[in-house]
Amino acid sequence: MDNLSKIKNPVWKAIYGILIKIQRFVGISVCILVPLIVVYQVILRYVLKAPLMGIEEMLVFPIIWMYMIGGSVASEQRNHIECGILTLYIKKERTMQIFKCFKSVFSLAVAVWLCYWSYWYFSYSLKLWKLSDLLRWPMFFAESALFVGFVLMTFFTLIELIDHFSEVIHGKKGEEA
Repeated sequence: MDNLSKIKNPVWKAIYGILIKIQRFVGISVCILVPLIVVYQVILRYVLKAPLMGIEEMLVFPIIWMYMIGGSVASEQRNHIECGILTLYIKKERTMQIFKCFKSVFSLAVAVWLCYWSYWYFSYSLKLWKLSDLLRWPMFFAESALFVGFVLMTFFTLIELIDHFSEVIHGKKGEEA
């Protein structure tokens, strides 16, 4: 499902497109960076017999970003982990649409709540400006991934909710986000 093609408003379409490009760039970058750092450490440790201190600490930064961007990609592509027990018992299309609406409302409520708490942590981390133990890198750069990831997840969950409400209102697959 291509969500970008369903958006009619050019401003929202541009914002959505920019967010997707940034998300994919960061996601691909950290997915390339993490294995490169691990391979570098393996070569140093087992081939050259000269382990680099702090490389595990260095890995924390891209790994946190990889997890959070991965979560936002799952939200964007609507590939959430979910328990579909109730969907086995819902037979009518209209009832399924309403159920998806309620599910999206609940997901949005949780996402907004997590966004609130991650913003608090983001501002706390910025104010405290703690440093990593060995490398003395600002932990803010790793911890800010929580807020960025939850903001993206909330945005994509809101788009999903709008689509589901559109399905309920129009009685078919929504045309506009």
